[in-house]
Amino acid sequence: MTKHPKDIILTGDRPTGPLHLGHFVGSLKNRVQMQETYQQFIIIADAQALTDNADNPMKVRENVLEVALDYLAVGIDPLKSTIFIQSLVPQIAELTQYYLNLVTWNRLKHNPTVKQEIVQKGYGESVPAGFMVYPVSQAADITVVKATIVPVGEDQLPMVEQTNEIVRHFNRIYKTDVLVEAKAIIPKFSRLPGIDGKAKMSKSLGNAIFLSDSADAVVKKVKGMYTDPNHLKVEDPGQVEGNPVFEYLDAFDPDTAKVQELKDHYTRGGLGDSVVKKYLTEVLQSFLEPIRQRRAIFAQDKAAVWDILKKGTERTCDVGAQTLSDVRKAMCLDYFG
Repeated sequence: MTKHPKDIILTGDRPTGPLHLGHFVGSLKNRVQMQETYQQFIIIADAQALTDNADNPMKVRENVLEVALDYLAVGIDPLKSTIFIQSLVPQIAELTQYYLNLVTWNRLKHNPTVKQEIVQKGYGESVPAGFMVYPVSQAADITVVKATIVPVGEDQLPMVEQTNEIVRHFNRIYKTDVLVEAKAIIPKFSRLPGIDGKAKMSKSLGNAIFLSDSADAVVKKVKGMYTDPNHLKVEDPGQVEGNPVFEYLDAFDPDTAKVQELKDHYTRGGLGDSVVKKYLTEVLQSFLEPIRQRRAIFAQDKAAVWDILKKGTERTCDVGAQTLSDVRKAMCLDYFG
């Protein structure tokens, strides 16, 4: 296995629930591939999850393990990738404190991702301060391991941009090159629509198919999927664009010729939604069954999974300690050498 030591990847998820198909096409698939050639750090962002779940810490705690099981089940190899728990890396909190001096409140308020999420969560004027500044914490996540590559969905691009602003500001003020800018990589399928036809699959919206869903749950969810509302009769021409069933087939069926055949048939009429959904169910079951089996195996020894997280967190702390030492020196905070 050839590694590129100069290319370091930082990626991860908030442990607010199990991971779903949207996570797989948006990031997990890439992580499995990238771990073969890059140094990859995968963060379980529990501290960030608390910015809007402070009143439900057990939800976050329990889902740390659930997310770790999903990572292992899809093929993340702890011998190739470093999986760590955000809150147990103290250097991230300290870097966040320093970076807060390098970004204005006005800039945070106008971060497009933050603005959108405030609306989605219905905060109004009651936005927790921790939520408002989490882009700064994300900058610390990225820079603590000096990541050069950050795979993200398109909606997260403002976060990487803000990180690079902080990096440039830091290096300019302290006349150093200690911190490095990161390049955002957007996957081919940056997101999947929800099964209800909404723009984004989301745990909070209840419109997701989870990697850990049982076969019966998948059957039920696919049967209830949103399709073309104007496709009322089998003989009617149907709309493929914006139809979640076909978007899922594009993402998960390797038989592109078969998918195109179904699209053509649906468009000209004579193909019922139930037939397409039945085929999608078969495709998804074929994709998910090996993941379910691997997940079940790892779930039998949860102590071993926690040990993987402990070792990954310890390694990240070692890397973070060197980064923080460099930062403190640049800031003239290295009082005792």
